[in-house]
Amino acid sequence: MKKTLVVLAGSAAVAALTAVPAQAAEYSSALKISGIQYDAPGRDSNSCTTGNTAAEYVVIKNYSGGTVNLKGHTVKDAAGNTYTFKINHYLEPGDFVRLRGGRGTESDAGNVAYRNNCNFMWNNDKDTVKLYKPGGAYADTHAYSKSANDRDGNGYITFHN
Repeated sequence: MKKTLVVLAGSAAVAALTAVPAQAAEYSSALKISGIQYDAPGRDSNSCTTGNTAAEYVVIKNYSGGTVNLKGHTVKDAAGNTYTFKINHYLEPGDFVRLRGGRGTESDAGNVAYRNNCNFMWNNDKDTVKLYKPGGAYADTHAYSKSANDRDGNGYITFHN
């Protein structure tokens, strides 16, 4: 009977260890989602001229020790809204870019990119933000809810910090 218990305990340990690599694969990318301003300050208005969609953004940060090009990476929400970085956008170690709503251009020097869409992408109550590598491989993802993750209620949540 003791042998059976040892075997079962060993099987449980092996099962637990095999679950770790699948979860760790999420963080195998140099680029990760470090934060999201999912609820833009002020009254929500998606007007291109007077709205506040540019105040809604996701932050993607380079957590590696080398320079990484953001070109070809895609950001997606739970509803399938997407944005793909179209230009060479080099992030040095520790550097970041803010992907904003509203109109504008990608700027490698300004660490900013605009979705060129004045509709809000991120839901104010809950959503999922996903980051994909240029070939479509999974890089990072975070589901959030206002009630569970935004303790101070400012509409901003940090990850990996």
